[in-house]
Amino acid sequence: MAFKPLGKRVLVEREQEEKKTASGLIIPDNATEKPSIGVVKEISKEVEKAGEIKKGDKVLFGKYKGSEVKLDNKDYIVLDDEDILGVLK
Repeated sequence: MAFKPLGKRVLVEREQEEKKTASGLIIPDNATEKPSIGVVKEISKEVEKAGEIKKGDKVLFGKYKGSEVKLDNKDYIVLDDEDILGVLK
């Protein structure tokens, strides 16, 4: 399913958090925080015009920002462009 954000929004796929400790213990999902880093999958036309963010960028975003959505059995987050704190290089 294709998804194109509207307004000044960006579709981001969160990075998966490591589920094991260094010693090999498995950490349950309810004991971990959701990561605030993800990869940009789609951007709206308005964000594209600004040229600061592009598809494929790894970005850092606010902890409690955005709306979570599920598309094609994958979890994504839709963020306003102002909720993105920066691009990781």
